[in-house]
Amino acid sequence: MVRAYDLKAPAGARPKRKRVGRGNASGHGTYATKGLKGQKARSGGGPNPWFEGGQNRLVKRLPHLRGFTNIFKTDYAIVNIGQLERAFAAGSEVTPEALVAAHLIPNLKRPVKVLGDGALTKALAVRANKYSAAAKEKIATAGGRAEEISRA
Repeated sequence: MVRAYDLKAPAGARPKRKRVGRGNASGHGTYATKGLKGQKARSGGGPNPWFEGGQNRLVKRLPHLRGFTNIFKTDYAIVNIGQLERAFAAGSEVTPEALVAAHLIPNLKRPVKVLGDGALTKALAVRANKYSAAAKEKIATAGGRAEEISRA
């Protein structure tokens, strides 16, 4: 019967630790595998892992890491006038809920902004949080109305 105290790792599974600087007879004496002089041969381990020998660090060379992120930015769900033309019939009321139902915006988590890309030929009553100047003009020209709703 095999006992737990009789178990042993197979030969070569646990190699011995390399002990450097223990005399020339060991084969790792004198310079102790550190080569000749220099910063990396001294005690203290050498430069930081991100040090590149005086060259500008990678993190400082990447342009996309510059600047800052504005935490107060409002992220809008965008809808274009051309999308309203295709999705809604003349005389309909376009609300954020109707936009979700028409699959023009994913959900009601973000405020809705209407932009002026495309043409509008139908009179629509559009209710959104924000409009571009071109979008307001196109809605009015088509005989509809653009009503701004507050962000709730």
